[in-house]
Amino acid sequence: MQEFRGSYTVTITPFTEDGSSVDLEAMKRFIDWQLQEGVPGLIVFGTTGEFLSVSDDERTALVETTVKHVDGRVPVLVGAANTHTPNAVRYAREAQALGADGLMISPPYYVTPTEDEIADYYGAICDAVELPIMLYNNPYTTNVDMKASLVARLTREHEQIRYIKEASTDVARVYDVIEATEGVMNVFAGERIVESYLLGAVGYVNPFGNYTPRPSRVICDLMVEGRVEEAKQIERLLDTIDHVLQEDHPLYGYQCYSKALAAAAGYPVGDVRPPLKTYRSLGAEGEAKLAKLTAVIAELDALTARIESSTTAAV
Repeated sequence: MQEFRGSYTVTITPFTEDGSSVDLEAMKRFIDWQLQEGVPGLIVFGTTGEFLSVSDDERTALVETTVKHVDGRVPVLVGAANTHTPNAVRYAREAQALGADGLMISPPYYVTPTEDEIADYYGAICDAVELPIMLYNNPYTTNVDMKASLVARLTREHEQIRYIKEASTDVARVYDVIEATEGVMNVFAGERIVESYLLGAVGYVNPFGNYTPRPSRVICDLMVEGRVEEAKQIERLLDTIDHVLQEDHPLYGYQCYSKALAAAAGYPVGDVRPPLKTYRSLGAEGEAKLAKLTAVIAELDALTARIESSTTAAV
């Protein structure tokens, strides 16, 4: 089974200016930028990718375009969650047929399934495909918290399930999952990168990668090298970005800022689709927050450049 490690950008989904369709050419330009910045993997149709706002045809087109354009240079994982198990199975089969390297799948959202129902859901997907599966534990969007004991059950029942994005906000869960699975599960942080790595995480599913891919890749590289204090310097600035995003909108901040910041970096990807609030609709408030964010990102880029140059000098 292919090994996944490091900072995987969970990508935006580019839309045309009027939001009427997926912008595949913008996606190609965005992918090229990610690869130039050294991102070791991409995940399409996570939360940041507005997967609930695309049609099946758009989903197919974006997955196919991404896999073909990446052309094996880094792994591509595809989000395939759905509240209806046959739909999740269909999305998983399609991703495999289109050449994806893996899947990232949350439990069924909204319906609050039991542990047995969750196990049946993942079992149906594992029976349908051979791809490695990354569980996605995000109780704030799914209303389901997959405890370490359930994660251990799923790893015992399915050899494909060897990864998890742990985003429960309980950083100790990283340790609990590794212990409960006897070290079988590879944990990707959903937040608190440094702390998660110190507890045994091997990667990070990274929304910051949409607008600051290099620093949020370097922080993971630093943790692998044991350079914890330098990683903490980067994390402090990433935390600042997070705090700014969550002002007046405490769950994830306005999703539109990921796209506005990508555009500010030179890679326009359109705006978000309803019901999400568009950047354009925020007016002066949006412009002020974007200016604050871009200033932090400039500081972050400068810090990362200093860290990388000191590494080069040491070699």
